[in-house]
Amino acid sequence: MLTMSQINYIRDLRAMGYGISEIHNRTGVDPKTIRKYLKQDDFSPTPPVTKSRVSIVTPYVDIITEWLEEDQKHWHKQRHTAKRIYDRLVDEYGFTGSYDSVQKFVQKIRREVQTRGTQELIWEPGCAQVDFGEADFNEDTVCIRRKYLTVSFPYSNDGYSQVFRGETAECVCQGLQDTFNYIGGVPKLLVFDNATGVGRRVMDKITETELFSRFRAHHGFQIRFCNPRSGHEKGNVENKVGTHRRNLFVPVPTYHDIEEYNRQLLDLHIGKASEDHYKKGTVIADLFVEDQKHFLPLPAKQFNVCRYETYKADGYGKICMEGRHFYSTKPENHNKKVVAGIRAHYIDILEPDGTVLVRHMRQYGDIRTDTSDFSTSLDMLAKNIGAWENSGFRRDAPELIREYIDSQPRSGRKSSVRLLSDLSNQYGYETAMSAFEMAVQNNSVHKSDAAILAARISGYGIDTPPEPGPSLSVYDEAFLPAGSHDMEVTAP
Repeated sequence: MLTMSQINYIRDLRAMGYGISEIHNRTGVDPKTIRKYLKQDDFSPTPPVTKSRVSIVTPYVDIITEWLEEDQKHWHKQRHTAKRIYDRLVDEYGFTGSYDSVQKFVQKIRREVQTRGTQELIWEPGCAQVDFGEADFNEDTVCIRRKYLTVSFPYSNDGYSQVFRGETAECVCQGLQDTFNYIGGVPKLLVFDNATGVGRRVMDKITETELFSRFRAHHGFQIRFCNPRSGHEKGNVENKVGTHRRNLFVPVPTYHDIEEYNRQLLDLHIGKASEDHYKKGTVIADLFVEDQKHFLPLPAKQFNVCRYETYKADGYGKICMEGRHFYSTKPENHNKKVVAGIRAHYIDILEPDGTVLVRHMRQYGDIRTDTSDFSTSLDMLAKNIGAWENSGFRRDAPELIREYIDSQPRSGRKSSVRLLSDLSNQYGYETAMSAFEMAVQNNSVHKSDAAILAARISGYGIDTPPEPGPSLSVYDEAFLPAGSHDMEVTAP
């Protein structure tokens, strides 16, 4: 490439009448190059352009980007290094490039994330952003880290959170439904990141989970997923996640019932909603009224936030979910197929007719768990009373019931367990246990007595006096001899 001095010398020689061959002889420049610069009519400066070569890493850009985005949700010491990304590409995708190419790409992406500016986005009323955060909670006496789903409204800057034990489709749908019911409507648009349980964006294709897809169709809202490396598109909810962690969850909250705590948590937004909007100078609650005007109405029927799956029970009548969480059904289901209803907080074990046999608290995490409800084993235990001493039901039974049945001969144990089983089937397990315990206290463990106690407990409570019946005086006057109805009658 010639310098401007050389180009000007060539053009000056031409202006003086020299031909192409003469200019070539005087300058040594190729004739084609001479003609090129003599024909050029624009020598304006142009901005420098960096030409990027197509890297061998290019086909894997979306995969690497997704890994790096997911890292932002985790502890900084537990994120992907360039070496770990390279190893995963080789092992999982057959990558044939060098480690250096991956390292340079990762460095480039991280520099872009650190230096990227943020464009202010304008949000219309009635739109919401959704994301998960995590914080520590005291479940009774145990401090444990839990997820919480936050729904924020960028127009008004109002927001709501619900606590869950995981990030599944059931948790997302349950959290959204509880929030919709509380605010009295459905946002017309929900913006998500690549959230677990909702769906995944790979390149330009978005795949929703089955349950969430049904939930969306039921409520009629639209969704949008953020573009890769574009967290600012849901910056409002990310800020709201942090605000709720610092304000609602400090000091560390304590609860016994997570569902009851979530109901209380919805009311806690009122304090922040009474403040002025950080930019608009208007009370957040007043702005939220405008959000509500653009909501879709709640559906006429409540959506059943449940996913049904069929499992084969093992020899003990237990099913295994996610390869590590075991739930009891009943011993009679050993090696049979069982339908389970999978919810955000519970696992429902269903009978063949669709009724709920037993409900378990749903377990999350990577540690193996074994959840049993021995109320479903009473029928089998009554048939095999010899197993009483080592039964799970005996271990978990109230001390008074355990000691009473222990003191009985084999026939007495069998009849006691059979009575508990019959009462449980008719009135429910908790009622059966309460009635049997009261019968033991009264030294009257008979089927009729226990049944009456159970009926009273399940009906109107054991301490509630019965309501007086209607007066029968009109019948006395009509059918009894004159004067006989005035006799004092004492009920036995």
